[in-house]
Amino acid sequence: MKIVRRIDELQLTGDVGLVPTMGALHDGHRSLFRTARAESDTVVASLFVNPAQFDDLSDLAAYPRDDERDAGIAAAEGVDVLFAPSADEIYPAGFRTWIDVDGTGAEGKARPGHFRGVATVCVKLFNIVRPRRAYFGQKDAQQAAVLRRVVRDLNIDVEIRVLPTVRDHDGLALSSRNVRLSPEERNRALGLPRALHAAIGADDPVAAARASLNGLQPDYVEVVDLGDVKVLAAAVRVGSTRLIDNVILEGALR
Repeated sequence: MKIVRRIDELQLTGDVGLVPTMGALHDGHRSLFRTARAESDTVVASLFVNPAQFDDLSDLAAYPRDDERDAGIAAAEGVDVLFAPSADEIYPAGFRTWIDVDGTGAEGKARPGHFRGVATVCVKLFNIVRPRRAYFGQKDAQQAAVLRRVVRDLNIDVEIRVLPTVRDHDGLALSSRNVRLSPEERNRALGLPRALHAAIGADDPVAAARASLNGLQPDYVEVVDLGDVKVLAAAVRVGSTRLIDNVILEGALR
């Protein structure tokens, strides 16, 4: 695997699959790498903790980082190129162009500016890497919905692939932030996936999920339309850690 830190050093050939990441890789990322490997001539993973999508500087500072470990995981899963630029490489001096997306739902309202940063960095990655497909996890359903709209509205020739959420043995959706949970907090966090799953099939899944959160106070609970699938999504805070999750209500991922 080749590690590239500068845009002008990227030399890619064939049908390219891109897996954008912020590092702290886990089995959910491994699933994305494996699918990209099966579907692409060349697999590129980006490793970039994007400061523009953090509305809380303490959250940015606390985000887990271990580049050496992440590089080992990416290499083991068949990634061809690990693109690990600096912030100055992505946002050079004088950078002033941003992509604002209207209608980003409850997640956008809960995190003002977040999807501005996500959309901008992903469009930059799409233009730099020129992938045929880009791979994301279902856990970030709102992000996938926003990016599908961005590539549609801006006529960007990339397919947004969304793969099923990978969960730990206890049902908690894998997230880089899970390492920040204490044992007691992790036990409380299990109320989120349990409430979402309990709401599947309910006449009013939003109300059913809210009623089953067992004391967790949600930032939101909402239905998100991904086009081919509808999911019930929610965000909660457990201690200082913010967690998101969702379950499919209708349709199937592709």
